[in-house]
This record gives sequence, structure tokens and C-alpha cells, in this order.
Amino acid sequence: MSVDTLTPILTDNWDVPEAWKIATYEAQGGYQAARKALGMTQADLITLVKDSGLRGRGGAGFPTGVKWSFIPQDNPNPKYLVINCDESEPGTCKDMPMLMATPHTLVEGAIIASYAVNAHHAFIYVRGEVLHVIRRLQKAVADAYAAGYLGKGVFGTDYDLDIVVHAGAGAYICGEETALLDSLEGRRGQPRLRPPFPAVAGLYASPTVVNNAESIASVPAIVRNGADWYKSMGTERSAGATIYSLSGHVKRPGQYEAPLGTTFRTLLDLAGGVRDGHQLKFFTPGGSSTPIFTPAQLDTALDYEGVSAAGSILGTKALQIFDETVSVVRATLRWVEFYKHESCGKCTPCREGSWWLVQTLRNLEAGKGHEGDVDKLLDVCDNVSMKSFCTLADGFVANVTSSVKFFRDEFEAGYHTPAWELFPYEKSVYFPGRERITVSEGAGQ
Repeated sequence: MSVDTLTPILTDNWDVPEAWKIATYEAQGGYQAARKALGMTQADLITLVKDSGLRGRGGAGFPTGVKWSFIPQDNPNPKYLVINCDESEPGTCKDMPMLMATPHTLVEGAIIASYAVNAHHAFIYVRGEVLHVIRRLQKAVADAYAAGYLGKGVFGTDYDLDIVVHAGAGAYICGEETALLDSLEGRRGQPRLRPPFPAVAGLYASPTVVNNAESIASVPAIVRNGADWYKSMGTERSAGATIYSLSGHVKRPGQYEAPLGTTFRTLLDLAGGVRDGHQLKFFTPGGSSTPIFTPAQLDTALDYEGVSAAGSILGTKALQIFDETVSVVRATLRWVEFYKHESCGKCTPCREGSWWLVQTLRNLEAGKGHEGDVDKLLDVCDNVSMKSFCTLADGFVANVTSSVKFFRDEFEAGYHTPAWELFPYEKSVYFPGRERITVSEGAGQ
């Protein structure tokens, strides 16, 4: 397959000069879908999104229209839409460039989604470190207010909507929807025990829809072009196109929007393949919290069903590519160190399990492991898996167990040989000339 594989929908106007401005967006048909949606009944709008087959793009893959239909309209409390832009998964980089390039796509999607669930307040929760994205999104919301697309009487109708852009404080755990809601309410971001689910008692104990930014941004194109058009892309159970993030040892890392079900081989070809003189060793199909794949899975269809059948999770479609110079032990350790640091500490399996995994992996990386340490890793994983409040623990368990499954010999080599002797780390550095920077050199720059 060739570049024709790409289906630019969300990414279609990323290269347009000043694409983030409201005038540019409207010149390309922006906000016409929102006007059309507000002329429909809310039930018809939800049915349209259901019929399109749009599934949540945050990792869970739950049907978006079905999620909207769960909101109990007989509940007297206000209804809320919360958009999760707390993109923090290592390797994932789809929402931030989208918000930077065309923030009005998300704003228009938020108008449509809010109207569909009868919400008059929407919140866009953005990761706090990406200040440039927050400012651009705030400007887009302000421009939409000035144009009469938000506030009282949206598009001259009797529908009112306010949107708040909320900056988080940089906690990965707030990507979990209930932890995000706690953070929005001003509390420490920690997962809630469910039930009740957000659709019944979410933000401020009121019915709430929580959707990923890419999910909401996909809605205007569906309203504009119809459910059949959207279903014509992708597969029967995984409809539409999505943004795949490719990073690591590839010639052209970046975002590639293609139909769900596109194979990894095709995406790798589009990205120019693995860097010259090297071979693919392993990759993540959906971010660092998903079981890794090897070259044996090159032709796996990257949709929800295909990746699941092959033994992993599509997740956020973050494809981190590693060549033969990389130590699997080191890569796994770095991932688990991240999750240990980001664990909220609320539940014992995650808090303690991540700590013990890091200690054991550090010993193996340094060649100071002991006979049986690899089995100890798997035993800790078994005691953590499916026993925590949220899926953060399941994420670091997934990359440990899958790494041991495919490369057990590398882990067992840690009983006697440091990983940096087997895989000198300067060889895996992507940019030549930056292999060795001492602490003193780095401090002086």
C-alpha cells in the first residue's frame, strides 16, 4: 500500500497556513456541522453517531454514541461533557498536535456532543505541561464566544453552552476518567470506586459524559458527511480512521491518519521503515501500557479486534519502534519507573507492586540479579494484575509479562551481565554525535 492509504480527516488542514484561526477554519466549512446538528433532534444526533460506529479514541474503544445514550435525561441534575485531553501515555502524540493545529475542530465537536446529551457546560481538561496548547485552545474558545458560537443562544438558537478550558497539574493518573473528575472538582486526582459510573454520578455527582479529544473532534466530520461515509473506512467492528503515532527508530516519526485495520507493516513503510542498517526488534501497538509485539506481528490489523486477537491492546495507537540495539530489560525498566512515579498510591497492589518491579528490574539491568528473579517478576505481576482501582497497574504488568514472554533470555542474562554490556546504550541513540554527554557537560549547556 502507498501514501494513498492515508485518510486525512482530522489532519486534513494541519498544513494550512494559520489553520488554528477561526476565519481559516470557517473558510474550510468549519462550524457548518454544528449548525446542522442543532437543527436535529438530540435523539437523532445520538443515533447518527451510533450508526457511524465511532468508538472511543482514548484507548477503551467504547462506542461513543452508546456512551452518550447512557445519560439519564430524567435526572434533574445538570448534565456535563468532559473532554479528556490529558494525553500522557509515553509514545502517544495525537491530541496535542491536533489541538495545536486545529483547536476549532474540538470546539465544534464539543458543541455538537454537548447538545446531544443536553449539557450546557463542557470542560476541556488539558495536561498542564503543554502551555502552548492550552493558550491556543483558550484563544479558540474565546473566538467562538465572540462569534456567537458559545454562550447564550448558540448560533441564534435557544440552546446555551459554556466551555471551560481547565489545565491539569501534570499527573498521568488524571487520564483515568474518574481521577480526572476528582481533579476538576479540586481534589487530589485518584480513581473512584465504581459504581456509580460517571454517566449517573460524575462531575459534581451529576450525569457526565467523558470522551477523549480525538473522539469528540471526529464528530463534526460524521455530522457533515453521514454515518455511511464514516463506516466506509476501517473494519466492520472498528469503523473510521484514526491517528497512529509512530516514534522511535523510524526514519519519519510522526502522526499518520489511516483507517482502523491498517497493518503495522503498512504504517512502518509510510514512515520510511526502521533506520538504515538496523532491523525491527519489538514495538508497542498502543503505548507503553500495552503488551509488546515483535516482527511476527508485522501484519496484524491495527484495529480493536485484530490487536486483541494477537494478544495486545490497541490503546492510544502509540507505536513505539525499537531496533536490535535496544535492551528490552532497560526499556521495560524505564516504562515501569514511569508508572511507579505516576501511581497515585491509592491501592496497595499498584503502589507496592510497581516499587518491587523497579527494584528487581534495576538489579537485572545492572547484572546483579539472582537466580529466580525473572520468576519473581512474573509472580509480582500476577499479584498486581486485575487487583487495582484502575488500569494503571495492568499497564505496567502488561509490558513486563510480554517482554519476559518474548525475551526471557535477556532478562536471565541479568543474573551475571549488565544490560549495557550486551547492548551498549550509545548504539541505540537515534542522533549521531549525541551519544555521550557527561553530567558536567550537560550542566554547562
